[in-house]
Amino acid sequence: MTGNGDELDARLGARIRVEREARGWSLTDLSDRAGVSRAMINKIERAESSPTASLLGRLSGAFGLTLSALLARAEDDGRRRLLRAEEQRSWRDPATGYVRRLVAPPPGSDMPLELVHIDLPAGARVPFPASAYAFTRHIIHVLTNELTFTEGDIEHRLAAGDSLELGPPADCVFENRGDRPCTYLVLILQP
Repeated sequence: MTGNGDELDARLGARIRVEREARGWSLTDLSDRAGVSRAMINKIERAESSPTASLLGRLSGAFGLTLSALLARAEDDGRRRLLRAEEQRSWRDPATGYVRRLVAPPPGSDMPLELVHIDLPAGARVPFPASAYAFTRHIIHVLTNELTFTEGDIEHRLAAGDSLELGPPADCVFENRGDRPCTYLVLILQP
C-alpha cells in the first residue's frame, strides 16, 4: 500500500467497515472500543477523511489487530516470500508526515511477526493508545538520529543503535524532538 489518496482512503474505509461488521459491531460499538467518535469512523468508512496513524492505531487495537495487519488487509495481495523494496507497502500519516513501511512478512502471510520501518519527520509526535499494544510484544530499534519514546509515565531517549522492548501495555508516544528525520524499526511479535 503506497501513498495516500482517494483510492487508499476508500480501501481503508472499506476494510474498517468489513472488520467492524464481521464482529457484529455497530458504529457505536467500535466508537466505544476505540475511543474514536462515531462521526469520524463514519467519515473514514465513507472515505471522506484520511485517518491519522494515531486514529488507525486506536481502530486496529479495538479490532485486536496490529496497524500493519489492518493496512495489509486493506489490500488483497497473494502470498509471496520475496518483497522488493519498491513493493513494500508504505503509508503516510496525513497529520505528521510519518511514513510506515511494512518490510516483512509479505502481505497475506500468517507469520507471527512483523518488521516495520518508520521514518519520523523532525518535530513529529505520534501517540498510540495502550490498546494497540495489548495483544502483541514490540521491540524498537533506532537506525538514525534520536527517538523519544514515552510509554505511560516513562520516557526513553533512544539514539542510533539503541533497542527497547516495550513493557506492559500503556499509552505511548513516538516523538522526534530533533531537527533531522529519525528512522527506526519496530519488530512486532504476535502471541
